[in-house]
Amino acid sequence: MTTRSDYRFTERLRVRWAEVDMQKIVFNGHYLMYFDTAVAGYWRAMAMPYSDTMHYLEGDLYARKATVEYNASARYEDLLDVGVRTVRIGTSSMVLGCGVFRGDELLVSGELVYVFADPATQTSRPVPQQLRDVLQAFEAGKPMVEVRVGSWTELGRDAAPIRARVFVEEQKIPADMEWDAGDADCVHAVAYNRFGAPLATGRLLEHVPGVAKIGRMAVLATMRGSRVGRAVLDALMQAARERGFREALLHAQMSAAPFYARAGFTTRGPVFEEAGIPHVEMVRAL
Repeated sequence: MTTRSDYRFTERLRVRWAEVDMQKIVFNGHYLMYFDTAVAGYWRAMAMPYSDTMHYLEGDLYARKATVEYNASARYEDLLDVGVRTVRIGTSSMVLGCGVFRGDELLVSGELVYVFADPATQTSRPVPQQLRDVLQAFEAGKPMVEVRVGSWTELGRDAAPIRARVFVEEQKIPADMEWDAGDADCVHAVAYNRFGAPLATGRLLEHVPGVAKIGRMAVLATMRGSRVGRAVLDALMQAARERGFREALLHAQMSAAPFYARAGFTTRGPVFEEAGIPHVEMVRAL
């Protein structure tokens, strides 16, 4: 594992001032922090919220051993790509390989050995087959999420808790503003991971003839930045095309506008407030 192409997943990091030593290079111990940061991103890339997944699997992963090999030094302000991949899975342990790259140059490599164990007794247990399957599927390049499109009757049970957590609990939007009669007539989309856990949702309705309005886009906080939200957005746009709409419109929270811009939406009109939150209208041809 000496080249970037050996890793399907990489996490982009920038070296901070606090991470360099008196030699003005990254202190050797910080590379283990880089590994751990990238491992967290690795779980997100597999659409596995770590705590929820381990609770579902009735276990947890405990570090057993870490090895680091230093080839060259990273320096302040360097942009680094930290690769993570599953090297092997034993009966109760698994090994993750890590590589720190500056461009195509391998600076540091290493391995992290984890043991799957009962969190109450910390005694080892076999790595669950479901976890093995997800790790192997990711490394084989298979999709990590399934987006289902359907009615509120079909998907509301899974969509509602996500919206409640994101809009009502996190963003403090009054519950009576979040729930409306439109849900019954909308097309809904929900993204599920390989354990069947719902992670993100959105809905689609007719705004005016020929124009679809996408709304109620919500992604669990632990999954943001993992492309799960983009999978929901793509599914809703495809549903709009299939229904003959020529354009998609949405009201984007200003913090989410860059996300929609990357999906091809453009801003139209001034900033306005909805539920006390700054929004902007964005549109895209279908």
